[in-house]
Amino acid sequence: MQEKTEKLLAVLRLQPVVPVLVVDDPQTAVPLARALVAGGLKAIEITLRTPAALEAIGAVAREVDGAVAGAGTVLNAQQYQQVVEAGARFVVSPGTTQELLDVARRSPVPLLPGAATPSEVMALREEGYEVLKFFPAEQAGGAAYLKSLASPLSGTLFCPTGGVSPSNAEDYLSLPNVVCVGGSWVAPKDLVANRDWDAITNLAAEAMKLAR
Repeated sequence: MQEKTEKLLAVLRLQPVVPVLVVDDPQTAVPLARALVAGGLKAIEITLRTPAALEAIGAVAREVDGAVAGAGTVLNAQQYQQVVEAGARFVVSPGTTQELLDVARRSPVPLLPGAATPSEVMALREEGYEVLKFFPAEQAGGAAYLKSLASPLSGTLFCPTGGVSPSNAEDYLSLPNVVCVGGSWVAPKDLVANRDWDAITNLAAEAMKLAR
């Protein structure tokens, strides 16, 4: 388990912000990922919220130099296996189930499981998880809530996602128990629809400047 934790941390420490993408058109996945990588954001989470997601993960994994393709919104064992076969190098879930924990244990690809309460964190720690997704971050209590977990749950690192934006990202990134944040603002739907890849590269470059 420690080896997978280190593998996951190596990905999450690449950048302060992990883009969380909802890809509607698979034809946009490669140029979008290239734009993000050009701005410095190499680790990219493509969520399983559209029919195009698996195709998008596979295309980014195969075709985008420097990208570390990941899969988000993974809810069950079948999806876990599908994204790994597509080429995902890390897997993200909004919460967790025993089914997910079992398939993750058998897979060489690390899981970033979601948690929002001390009890959920403690349960995942018992399973060997030291790095968790804090979701939905703003709705669950925000940076102040996460700060309050640092002492009683020391040794646990989080990637807050959900409601994180340029206006509050540094509130999270300044915390000792935060390794990075997840955010969708680096790839707004209007810029993707307009194929404005230069603007997305600029947003990625700005995100890379956020303090950790």
